[in-house]
Amino acid sequence: MSAKPIFKIRPSSAWRFLDFSELWAYRELVYFLTWRDIKVRYKQTAIGIAWTVLQPLALVTVFTLLFGRLVQVSSDGIPYPVFVLAGLLPWQAFSRILSESSNSLITDQRLISRVYFPRIIVPLASSLVATFDLLVSTILLFALMFVYAVTLSPFVVWLPVMVLLMLISGLGIAFWLSALNVEYRDVVYTIPFLTQLWFFVTPVVYPMSLIPERWRFLYRLNPMTGVVETFRWSLFGTGEAPGLMLVVSLLVSAAIFTTGTIWFRNRERTFIDAIGSGGR
Repeated sequence: MSAKPIFKIRPSSAWRFLDFSELWAYRELVYFLTWRDIKVRYKQTAIGIAWTVLQPLALVTVFTLLFGRLVQVSSDGIPYPVFVLAGLLPWQAFSRILSESSNSLITDQRLISRVYFPRIIVPLASSLVATFDLLVSTILLFALMFVYAVTLSPFVVWLPVMVLLMLISGLGIAFWLSALNVEYRDVVYTIPFLTQLWFFVTPVVYPMSLIPERWRFLYRLNPMTGVVETFRWSLFGTGEAPGLMLVVSLLVSAAIFTTGTIWFRNRERTFIDAIGSGGR
């Protein structure tokens, strides 16, 4: 009879990046946590996953009345409801990644304190749930484009790239915030303020063309500016084409993701102690 294998779990070295082989080994856990969060979100709701469509539809209605009709904000020749929805969908996914992933380690503290697995899987699963909602709500966008007779651009092949860029940006910030929230529980209370402020400095309800040229470089440092603008460009073929803005967004997103991942991996060895003490 062969001897049973012995597994030794040792703390990882500090300031280490992602261990992709370990993540692949735990891919089923990523799927389980993601599917669990999707089912929990819509469990015992009357209309279920339809909330994913109704929420952006309600916001589009309000923004259209306020900014499209009353303020008459330019939409680069695109019907304003379609224009604002194309910016709102990636923004909402990004906002949900920040709000839900930042508190994910606290929500799953019982699982974390009892079973070993790469802790980075927890905010990753929460981010994938937000991305799933984005994919579902895209159905509403295509339906609205059909209603307003907006032709789909041939550049739509860039759309998955923008979704991936949004996910990378959100994950990088989520890694920072979720690790900090373990020790400083007031971090979660700053998220609503952060996302509200970030919303108004991202061209969601207005086009980049309204921003004076001298301020556009600062706007491009916001990774979501490149995501939202290129998201629209890939759908409608209007607005600023991928160029300097997309390159800056890629560099900023990569920097945020890299530093966030390294910070998370450095702090994960203290998560159990911090969770047990209730943070600071």
